[in-house]
Amino acid sequence: MPAPSDLKARATAAVEASREEILALSRAIHADPEPAFEEHRAAARVAAAIAGHGYAVEHPAGRLATAVRGRLTGGLGPGGPRIGVLAEYDALPGLGHGCGHNTMAASGVGAAIALAAVRDSFAGEVVFLGTPAEERGSGKQFMLDDGLFEGLDAALLFHPADRDMVECPLLASEDVDVTFLGTAAHAASEPWEGRNALDAVTLLLSGIGLWRQQLPHHARVHGIVLEGGTAANIIPDRATARFMIRSTDQAYFESMRERFRALVDGAAMMADVGRELAFSGGSTTMKDNLTLGGLWRANMQAAGLTDQGPDPEHIGSSDMGNVSRVLPTIHPSLAICDEGVPWHSLESLRAAATPRAERTTLVAAALVAETALDLLADPSLVEAAWREFRGEG
Repeated sequence: MPAPSDLKARATAAVEASREEILALSRAIHADPEPAFEEHRAAARVAAAIAGHGYAVEHPAGRLATAVRGRLTGGLGPGGPRIGVLAEYDALPGLGHGCGHNTMAASGVGAAIALAAVRDSFAGEVVFLGTPAEERGSGKQFMLDDGLFEGLDAALLFHPADRDMVECPLLASEDVDVTFLGTAAHAASEPWEGRNALDAVTLLLSGIGLWRQQLPHHARVHGIVLEGGTAANIIPDRATARFMIRSTDQAYFESMRERFRALVDGAAMMADVGRELAFSGGSTTMKDNLTLGGLWRANMQAAGLTDQGPDPEHIGSSDMGNVSRVLPTIHPSLAICDEGVPWHSLESLRAAATPRAERTTLVAAALVAETALDLLADPSLVEAAWREFRGEG
């Protein structure tokens, strides 16, 4: 059975009692954006916040300097479920918090505060995980490899959006850094002596553009040029670009990697230059846990919200997919703006700091805490989530 309503009411009241602390954290992170792997101030703020509510904190946690882990044992002892409450806080380079990770950090901390306030009511453990580098680099995979998720029975993380939805379709994604290496020469007097690395980037971009014509609707390829030379009168001996390949079909995604590699090889051959290729930051498709999702949906409905379902036209990527392949996981979304606001934009950046976003942050904190309490109060729900995860029916 889910947790008693009076226990959930206590958790929600704890969120409300700490609203200024929670919202101050969201505002501070929004005003001070830090990109992937560089979220030092945000991580310090998050670590200090949960430490102030009784969590035993590791910071850094594992190999990442900006990862945080906090642990809180229930007042009825350790003999119960171990529930992961997650938070993100990295920003987009050059844009800031256009993905609303400030609200994710604050809501995760808010849920941790709420669970600490009712720790006398449960056995088991709450494990708070501050997870860096979601936008690039898949920080959660580093944390999985470092054993920081080991022993968890569930992972819960809210994401801001332009609609309320429980399920989270995700594109598998990987970063690809490409470097072409040629030979510099005077572009006017001896151009024939040079081998133009920028030509290879141009050819690669053309090849990708033509490839897109045959890509299925579930696949994406996009990128930017990072370096294209130093002066117009010098043939570039070095050019670099960064791309992302994505698909909602995990098997098809694997084939995209080999096709991309072939395009890079072809561009290098045509421009007669060398090439270096590095894949990193892989994120998988999402394995939504319907058992956990049902608990979230019930708590959401009790708060007066309706599951609108995912928007098939607006799908991104997240390393929460990697987590969902290891243990029962949900990554539900709640609206902080009107439908149709483009994500990773100036509009979404502004939306993440509005009164509506702050109200949603508090609601999300309460819903994460309530869903965690459902699991902590009834280990049979945890067992059901694991049976579903393992495909045992």
